[in-house]
Amino acid sequence: MESSVLLCKGCTPWQRLLLTAFLLTFWHLSTTAFVTTVSVPSRVAEGNDVLFLVHNLPEKFKTVAWFRGPSNMTAIYGLPDNLSRPGPAHSGRETIFHNGSMLLEKVNLKDTGFYTVRTYNIHGNAISTTYTYLNVYAPLWKCGLLDTSLQPTIESVPPSVAEGGSVLLLVRNIPENSVGFAWFKGMTAFKNLLGIRHLPFRKPIVFGPAYSGRETLNSDGSLLLHSVSQKDRGLYILRIVRADGKDEEAQVQLQVDSSLSAFCNALTSSRLMIQPVLRYVAKGEDVLLQVHNLPKEALVFSWLKSNNGSPARKLVEYNRLANVISWLPAEEIRKEVYENGSLLLQNVIESDAGMYTLEVLYNYFKTERANVEFYVKKSVTEPYVQITDTTVTGGTSVILTCVSPDTDVSIRWIFNNNNLELTEKMTLSPTKCGLRIDPVGREHFGLYQCEVSNHFSLQTSYPVRLG
Repeated sequence: MESSVLLCKGCTPWQRLLLTAFLLTFWHLSTTAFVTTVSVPSRVAEGNDVLFLVHNLPEKFKTVAWFRGPSNMTAIYGLPDNLSRPGPAHSGRETIFHNGSMLLEKVNLKDTGFYTVRTYNIHGNAISTTYTYLNVYAPLWKCGLLDTSLQPTIESVPPSVAEGGSVLLLVRNIPENSVGFAWFKGMTAFKNLLGIRHLPFRKPIVFGPAYSGRETLNSDGSLLLHSVSQKDRGLYILRIVRADGKDEEAQVQLQVDSSLSAFCNALTSSRLMIQPVLRYVAKGEDVLLQVHNLPKEALVFSWLKSNNGSPARKLVEYNRLANVISWLPAEEIRKEVYENGSLLLQNVIESDAGMYTLEVLYNYFKTERANVEFYVKKSVTEPYVQITDTTVTGGTSVILTCVSPDTDVSIRWIFNNNNLELTEKMTLSPTKCGLRIDPVGREHFGLYQCEVSNHFSLQTSYPVRLG
């Protein structure tokens, strides 16, 4: 097997093992079999190597040639002179072996596509043509201490939207190796497709048959729906396409309430409304969900709470006729409800934050609802930047990762004490925690920091030098 070692000079142990395996296979093939090609691996991450294994070459071929697509010649290998000659499409990363197989090193997204291998006889006539497809995907982003086992969820904000208003279907826990997503109104059939958005966002949005012109597909995966009507209510499904082939789905039920008005004046309207005092509270403080304009004819009212798109659960029910208050077990602790409908939460903790709904039942069996949301202040932790290689000299790629234990934060990258301006050589992960530069040039050398922030605080990492 000395020849296989010579052919694979400079290869990694993994590549040498593969080369030895396919050479052994090649020597025992039937000469009557069809030529086939297999890429190893079948899907390759950007920056890695791929080996196109060729099986069943004709017994008396003179030359083998590889093409990028159907006609752009990459390189040829001639027998019996055993010389490899580069073609016009040769990038310097291709190596062809005497059994026809080709090694392509440090692949990038532009390498994705079809490749053709042809064999020729002594007269220069083609005796076999075989095609193979290379699938290159962006690397899996592993950002910080985030729990990768978390499933994507969708929260309707607000939980029930008035006719004529707008609603945001907010997506949480998007996988960092996402390459695109699609929204459907109803089940995942083509007729129900609202739109498709690719990651990164260099490709245009593709709208589907169900698109009405009122939908906006945001870069974070969320869907914003304007001027809603009763026809918009129902099931919405998000399909997330991942680079590793393991696609995921999340769904949400959109509630449209015709009894709510999207254009109420919060201070002068006589319609039922809730005002939080305060909307942003620190842990341990009290918050009053103050109700205005609770009608006298209201018989029963209830408070419900939902969080991160979870189904609303009832906290308390107040029967005004019987003057009876019924609390869900353990919910009366740190809470107090008043006859005018207001709810007091004392000594709040982080789990108290979320969306609260007041549901009112009248004597003519009509139901009215109002929603309010408040937040518990939480300071973010100082992040830090990980870098794959701080000593790059140019021409290679590098990945910087902003590591933070906090979720639901915004991330900003800083370069030499200024906001980082992205170029074509830079790619951000979906949540911006990962920054890839490929290839690195001298203009990229300097100090990098990342900043994480929420509604209440921000922290900036210690600078890391590249170059």
